Amino acid sequence: MSIMSTVIVYIVIWTVVLFIVLPMGVKVPEKVDEGHASSAPTNPRILEKFLITSLVSAILWALACWFLTSEYARLG
Repeated sequence: MSIMSTVIVYIVIWTVVLFIVLPMGVKVPEKVDEGHASSAPTNPRILEKFLITSLVSAILWALACWFLTSEYARLG
């Protein structure tokens, strides 16, 4: 795999994991302020979710790179 391929694989994995992690732990306020969406979370904890996403993505990326460069992924 080339460097560009590995970067693209990481970005795709990171994006998918982010969309899985984003809704976790979301708490909606009981009383919604005027002008705010009723589904807006009180404390979204974005930095924590980005760190979790990066850690999980790095592990999945390493496994994907290992698999794609191993004998198991060879056709024929």
